[in-house]
Amino acid sequence: MDTKSQASYQDQALELLLKDADKIARLIKVQMDHLTMPSCPLYEEVLDTQMFGLSREIDFAVKLGLIDRERGKDILDTLEKELSLLHEAYTNK
Repeated sequence: MDTKSQASYQDQALELLLKDADKIARLIKVQMDHLTMPSCPLYEEVLDTQMFGLSREIDFAVKLGLIDRERGKDILDTLEKELSLLHEAYTNK
């Protein structure tokens, strides 16, 4: 595979992972907006399932060499911080 193709695949992988992280944040926000409390088992199940799925996607991309492990960790950390802020905003209503 040439360098240009590799870079393109890396860009595409990163874009897809960031979109999936954003999708999780929007899903959680919608649940909170519709009065699903953070202590609700459904909320926790969705959050755990989605975060696990994203972490597996990131692991796969790392194994393929499409992103480095540190960038994958940054994606998860950023999402966790965003979700923490959403949770905090909801509980302070």
